[in-house]
Amino acid sequence: MTESSQLTGSKHPADLHRAAVAEAQRAMMSRFPTGVAVLTASDHAGTPRGMTISSLCSVSLDPPTLLVCLRSGSPTLEAVLDSGRFAVNLLHGAARPVADLFASGAPDRFDRVRWEHDADDPYSGGPHLFQDSHAVADCLVGDRHRAGDHLVIFGSILRVTQHPGRQPLVYGRHEYRAWPAGAGAAA
Repeated sequence: MTESSQLTGSKHPADLHRAAVAEAQRAMMSRFPTGVAVLTASDHAGTPRGMTISSLCSVSLDPPTLLVCLRSGSPTLEAVLDSGRFAVNLLHGAARPVADLFASGAPDRFDRVRWEHDADDPYSGGPHLFQDSHAVADCLVGDRHRAGDHLVIFGSILRVTQHPGRQPLVYGRHEYRAWPAGAGAAA
């Protein structure tokens, strides 16, 4: 870098390109509606941890496997890796406040929602947000893969708990919406 570019703060063309691509990716993904979930786990002291996620994908039915992407360095990721388990709480359409709460990083978030977790249950992955979810998958940590500032975690599904009649919460174009009742029903 030349002395004049150091003084003006200009960046290397590759850095500018990377930043432009990242911004284009952000805009592209905002137009790709996705379900909203809160991933939960308990740390080594039994303290519940959780965060809102939208990076969730079904990988395989045989064996039942999904993947999640968690930000490196987050207390929730540390709890997941420490316990080797997690729960994915798929939020229902009226649970936007919970999505916002768990995205905020508020330290008292578990004091502000109803949850349950039986640490002695061999099929339990983490706390269930039973009032705010339409389904919960309890998982064991499987393979891991570092991708940039995130860790991709493959979860072997131990159990799925469903709450019929609750419509999913979706996110796209920087806003939340409840999946319309009857949407996707056979005609």
